Amino acid sequence: MELKILGIGILTWITFLPVIGMVIVLMLPKEGRQAIRWTSLAFTFLQLVLAAVLLVQFNRTIPGINSQEGMQFLEKGTWIDIKSVGWFGRVHIEYLLGVDGLSVTMVLLTALISFIAAISSWTIDRSLKGYFALLLLLDTGMMGVFVSLDFFLFYIFWELMLLPMYFLIGVWGGPRREYAAVKFFLYTLLGSVLILLVMIALYFSTNVYIDAQGTLHSVAGAMKSGAQGMEKIHTFNMLQMMDPGNFIQGSLLGGMHTSWRYIAYVGLFIGFAIKVPLVPFHTWLPDAHVEAPTPISVILAGVLLKMGTYGMLRISFPIFSDAAVHYAWWLALFGVVSMVYGALVAMAQTDFKKLIAYSSVSHMGVVVLGMSAMNTQGMTGAVLQMFNHGTITAMLFLIVGVIYDRAHTRGLNEFGGLMNQMPRYAGVMTVAFFAALGLPGLSGFISEAFSLLGAFKTFPTLTIISVVTIVLTAGYMLWTLQRVFLGALPEKWKNLTDMNGRETFMLVTLSVVVIFLGIYPGPMIDVMNSSLNYLAELMQQAGTMTAIGMN
Repeated sequence: MELKILGIGILTWITFLPVIGMVIVLMLPKEGRQAIRWTSLAFTFLQLVLAAVLLVQFNRTIPGINSQEGMQFLEKGTWIDIKSVGWFGRVHIEYLLGVDGLSVTMVLLTALISFIAAISSWTIDRSLKGYFALLLLLDTGMMGVFVSLDFFLFYIFWELMLLPMYFLIGVWGGPRREYAAVKFFLYTLLGSVLILLVMIALYFSTNVYIDAQGTLHSVAGAMKSGAQGMEKIHTFNMLQMMDPGNFIQGSLLGGMHTSWRYIAYVGLFIGFAIKVPLVPFHTWLPDAHVEAPTPISVILAGVLLKMGTYGMLRISFPIFSDAAVHYAWWLALFGVVSMVYGALVAMAQTDFKKLIAYSSVSHMGVVVLGMSAMNTQGMTGAVLQMFNHGTITAMLFLIVGVIYDRAHTRGLNEFGGLMNQMPRYAGVMTVAFFAALGLPGLSGFISEAFSLLGAFKTFPTLTIISVVTIVLTAGYMLWTLQRVFLGALPEKWKNLTDMNGRETFMLVTLSVVVIFLGIYPGPMIDVMNSSLNYLAELMQQAGTMTAIGMN
C-alpha cells in the first residue's frame, strides 16, 4: 500500500515535516516570538493530521512484524551504497520506512504528544528560537524510530534524540538542570553503545542477495529463483534479519540457542531497558523529570519511555526469539520489580513531579510484564498500555505544570482545599488520576487488565505479586488528590486562578482520548491485533522449538 503527497511518501512527510518547520523557525527573526510559536504549532498540527490519515487508511487485516508483505505504506530506496573489494564487501544501506499494527499506534501517539507539547511550550520565554528548533528536531528523531525498518537508520534516529533532549533539559530546565541533562545523556549513551555493538554483530552475521535494481532478496528466495545476476551482501535490513534463513552458519549470531545470541539479546535488553526505564536502570528518570520544563517532561514520559519497549518488540523479540523465550521469566521479574518498587517510592514523595516520575516507572513495568507473557492478550495489553500511559502521563505532567506556573512550588503538603478555588483543574486532575490508578471506564483499566490477563496465563505467581501495585497506586493517587483538593484552603492560595483556555484545551483533548479508549478500545485494538497475533505465533513457535531442543 502506498500513500503519496506531491510524489513523496506519507511516512517521509510525517517524519521530516518538523525539520522543515525547524528550518523556517531558524530563519524567522528572534523578535517575532508569536510567529515562532505559531509556526512550530502549525507543523506539529500538520504532522498530527497526517498521522490521523495514516491510521484511517491503515489495513487492519494484514499481519506484520517480520515480513515485507506485512508492512504498510512502505517507502524504500538506496541510501548508502559502497561497492568495495576484499573481506568487507559491498555496504548497502537502505532508506526503508514502513508501519504495521505495532508502530502505527506509536506514530499517532508521537504526533499527538508533540502537538500538545508545542501548545504547552507557549509559556517558554527564553531563547525561543533555539527551544522550538530543538523541540521540532526531537520530534523528527522520535518519529523516525517508529517508522524505520533499517537498523542503521533506526540507530541514527535513536541517537538523534539525544542532542535536542540534552539541551532542552540542560538549558531550559530547573536549578539542577546540568546534572540531570548529563546523567540522562550518559545513561542513554551507554545503552546506545550496547545497541550499536549488537547491530554490528547482526550485520556481519546475516547474508542476503541484491539484484541489479538494488532490491534485496532473502537467501531462500534467491535460491528459489537461481540467484542469477545477484550479489551476496550483508544487510542492516531488519525485516531480513528477522528471517532465520538469512543467518550465516558459523557466524557470531548464526544458529539458534547459542551463547552469543543470548549475550546479544541481553545487550539489547540493557540498551532498551535504560530507556524504559526498568529498575535498576531508572535513576536518571526522576532527575530528568524534576529539572525538565513541563513540555519536555510531557514528551519524555509520553513518548521517549515507549521507545525502549518498542525496541524490544520490534527488534529483540522477532530477531532473537530463542533468547527472548529463554529469558521470558527474567523479563517478567524486571517488570514486576519495577511495578512494585515504583509504586512504593511514589508513595513516599512530597514533590508532585517526582511522584509522577516514579509512577511512570511502575506503569511501564506493566508494559514489560504484559510483553513477557508472549501471548496475544499480554502483548495487546502492553502495546495498548504504551499508548494509554503516554496520554495519561502527559495529562499528569501538564497538571503539575499548571499548578507550578501559579504557585511556583511542587510541594504536595503545601496545598489543600483547591477544589472550589480551581474547579476545572480539579475535574481534569481527577480524570487523569483515576485513569492512572486503573478505574474501569477509563483507558488505563483496559490496558492493565489485558496485560495482567496475558501474564497470568504464563507467570501466575509473578502476576499475583504484581497485583499489589493496584492497591499501592490507588493509595498514593487518592492521597495526592486529598492533599491538593480537600481540607482548608491556605491563605496564600486564595488568589490562584483556574485553568485558562490554552491549558483547558490541552487537558480536555487528552481527557477525551482517555475516556473514549476506556469506554470503546475496540478501534485501537483492531489496529494492532493482526500484527501482535503474528508476533505471538512467532514466539510460541520459538517456545515449542526450545522445548523440543531441551528434550
